[in-house]
This record gives sequence, structure tokens and C-alpha cells, in this order.
Amino acid sequence: MSSEPKFARKLGWRLEALAYDTVGLILKLFPFNGISAFGGWLLRLIGPLTSKHHIARTGLEIAFPKKAKDEINQILKEQWDNTGRTFAEFPITHRVKAFEGERVTIKGLDIFKANAPAIIVTGHFANWEIMATVLTQSGLPVRITYRKINNPYIDARVRKQRERYGTKFLVQKSGHKGGRELFEALKNGESIALLNDQKFNTGVNIPFFGEEAMTAQGATRLALKTGRPLLPMAVTRDGANFTVTFYEPITLENTGERETDVIKGVTQVTQFIEERIRETPEQWFWVHRRWPKSLYKKDVSR
Repeated sequence: MSSEPKFARKLGWRLEALAYDTVGLILKLFPFNGISAFGGWLLRLIGPLTSKHHIARTGLEIAFPKKAKDEINQILKEQWDNTGRTFAEFPITHRVKAFEGERVTIKGLDIFKANAPAIIVTGHFANWEIMATVLTQSGLPVRITYRKINNPYIDARVRKQRERYGTKFLVQKSGHKGGRELFEALKNGESIALLNDQKFNTGVNIPFFGEEAMTAQGATRLALKTGRPLLPMAVTRDGANFTVTFYEPITLENTGERETDVIKGVTQVTQFIEERIRETPEQWFWVHRRWPKSLYKKDVSR
């Protein structure tokens, strides 16, 4: 049997790509602030009508069991605004000049420069593409990891879009080949950047807001193997403006008990992610199913 995608699937992929292109052409006609605001308005309107709303609500109630229902509802509304803005901003991210104008404020850049090449860890905060923009426009060599989109036509467009704002070296997130490329990049003096906050089925079980969650361990293993700094990074938004912050490196234990050291390191990264989420819970990507599926089947609402 041929492994080639069936005709119907290919047709669906092409129609999705056509829709993506059409939206991109329309967005070119409008200013960045207006596009961002429209995206926020649209997702505040339609987001609660989708199945993702249940995922976002469940995640919030897992993470913040003591918050009142009204507060959860307000965070839900604001996270849809953030998600809508992020998706609308993506096709025009190439307009952002991180080191020019007032769109992006950068804090701790000296920390990055002093620790390069570093293993940068972050999460899906605010518009995470803005962090990639800062990294690739910083003048220091950086490789950004990525996970392929199922639709190959959309995937090609997304990669091309990222190249427009400076990302030249994208490394596939999983697989031995990607791991080797990242290791070689560090040896050659290039920093690498990884999103470390989504479910990773071949990772390790780490408490995340008190519930076990499968978490990627690659960044920690690379840091222990190479001795390069594990450097946290985050971004927050204020409307269509952003603040990108580099934090001091995470201090890892290297006792020789590798698996124990990895668990401790991944836990520290996860705690960093938690801390940033607690600061601005409305700006994290709650529509991702971060915890085991069984938790999302329970009625945790109050």
C-alpha cells in the first residue's frame, strides 16, 4: 500500500494553505496594531465556542484550584485575546524590528551575550515568535528548534515566514538527527533555543502545578553534556507591544548520577515556566492539552 497521502487529505491541505495565503494577503493591507487588536477581538468572540475552550478552562482550574469562577472566566477571556493577537500577528512578524523603535523592549540582553553560546529555554508566552525575532536579530548566531506542522504546505509557508524575520536555521524538534544538529551547533559557537512547556510523550514525568506532566528533557541533557549555560527567557505583551527578558542561567547539579541530575534540571526549568505563568496567566497557551487526557475528562469546574 502506498504511503503517499490520500487525495482527499492532499486536497484538504491545499485548501488550508489557500486560506492561509488569503488571510496573509488581507493582513498586509493593515497596520500591526490594528491586525493585533482584530485578532484578539475575533478569538474572544469565537474561541469560547470551540472545543479548545474546555481544554483551556480545565488547564486553568488544574493550575489555579483556589481561584474563583469569575476570575477563571476573566483569565479565559483574556487568554483568548492573547491567542487571537498572536495568531493574527504571525503573518506580519517580519515587520517587527526588535532593536528599532518601541515595539519591543529587551531586558537582560547582556546576560545572553555573556553566556553565549547558551541553551535557551522558554515557553509559549504572549507571542513567542517575538522571542525568536529578538534572538535572530541580536547579531549572535542562534538555532531555533521547531516541530513540523502536519500540513506540509502550511509548514513550508511558516518556515518561509520565519526566515523573513531573520530565522535562518530551523532544527526539527525531535529525533536523533535534530539532537546531533543541536550538539554540533553548540560546539560551533551557536546558541540554541527550545520551547520547553508542551507535552512530550517521550519525556519525563515532572510535577507541573502539582500534577504529573510529560516534559521534554533534551535541553537539560544538552546542558549537562556540553557544560553550556541553561538560559531562561520569556516575553510578555501590552497590547501589541512586548517585553522580552533574559534571566540568569539555571544552575544545574552535575553529580555524576546523570538521570537524577536530569530530573532535577527539568524540574527547575518547569518551575521557571510555572513562575512566568503565575505572573501573567492570561498570556500562556492554555489551549494545548498539557496534562494527561484523563484530567480533561473530569468535571473540575466549580
